[in-house]
Amino acid sequence: MGRWLRLLMVILSAGAMPADAQRDAPALPHRTDLTYDGRFTFVRLRWGSDGGFGRRGGWSSAWNHDYPRAEQNLSLILKEITAVDIRTEGSRILTLDDPELFKYPMAFMWEPGFWALTDGEAESFRAYLLKGGFAVFEDFDGAQQWANFEAQMRRVLPDGRFVKLDNAHGIFDVFFQIRNIDAIVHPMSHIRPSYYGIFEGNDPSRRLMVMANFDNDVPEYWEWSGQGIFPFDASNEAYKLGVNYMIYGLTH
Repeated sequence: MGRWLRLLMVILSAGAMPADAQRDAPALPHRTDLTYDGRFTFVRLRWGSDGGFGRRGGWSSAWNHDYPRAEQNLSLILKEITAVDIRTEGSRILTLDDPELFKYPMAFMWEPGFWALTDGEAESFRAYLLKGGFAVFEDFDGAQQWANFEAQMRRVLPDGRFVKLDNAHGIFDVFFQIRNIDAIVHPMSHIRPSYYGIFEGNDPSRRLMVMANFDNDVPEYWEWSGQGIFPFDASNEAYKLGVNYMIYGLTH
């Protein structure tokens, strides 16, 4: 484990820059015109309407928070420390009803506390999850945002029931052994997060279809890693969690 941590520290440090340049630093070149070629590809789910042109270029909306640095950095980490053949030159941005989604084993969604979906999207996303897809929901907090997220998921999986997860679940030990999931606190508010899942057939012994990082913003650590904003230890723990999610999605 120490060897992996040292490697993570080297990779994170390679992107360090002066503090006054951090927030406006351009991201690495990042393609969104990728087509499926069999290699593992980071998929971000796009929902709702666009909000205009963002500060770093491209879209500006809740669904694209932390884009594209979060997926760039996590993909690079996964490539460096595993044997996964992952594409690091870009990622896919797909809507919930895009048939292309079924080509990928897992997808991430940001800010589901403001998420709204159509009946068609709910039907398509339900099919994706039931046919083996795995979805991770990031960056939402508070009772109101949870209520909205839960309501939308009820439309997707009417019979699905959220189960609170603890350290004993295999997703926290599938690659890295994460001994204390409560230690990965929200990077801004520092509140203690909660992790919820929906299992296939509502059976905790079966496949996890949905993973919700509630009261947290794990990708914020990925986005700004190695730039002096967050401690190395905190960023490393966040990367461990992200790597575990991606390995779980690939193997389940």
